[in-house]
Amino acid sequence: MLVRQILKSKDSAEIVSVAPDKPVADVVQMLSQKRIGAVIVSTDGGAPAGILSERDIVREIGRRGAACLEETAEQMMTAGPVTCTPEDSADAVLQTMTDGRFRHLPVMEGGRLVGLISIGDVVKARLSELAMEKDALEGMIMGH
Repeated sequence: MLVRQILKSKDSAEIVSVAPDKPVADVVQMLSQKRIGAVIVSTDGGAPAGILSERDIVREIGRRGAACLEETAEQMMTAGPVTCTPEDSADAVLQTMTDGRFRHLPVMEGGRLVGLISIGDVVKARLSELAMEKDALEGMIMGH
């Protein structure tokens, strides 16, 4: 399965991005309201300068206290995030996320941001793919 197929199967294709000067406290509110785990930090919404996840925020609150919520997204983001393309395989993306110990990956095509996938999106797609393979194998065994 390819990243392109995963993007098509997502409930929402919306890419949530914030300006670099957005206060982290506002990002937290946005993550909560939209029930998402990360936002792209971008000046134009098309090229990711960075990514800011709920894990990043929680880690910094744990290290430095709630005062860090007054910082900007740019101050707390992971700059130059690892990305993938729509043609990458689900297995390759899963390996990249596992190796890098992160849960979100911007999807780039022709230098443009076209999506954001989470490890949950990839796992859901792989489980669906495995269920279809299982059904096909059972059908062959049963002679259907």
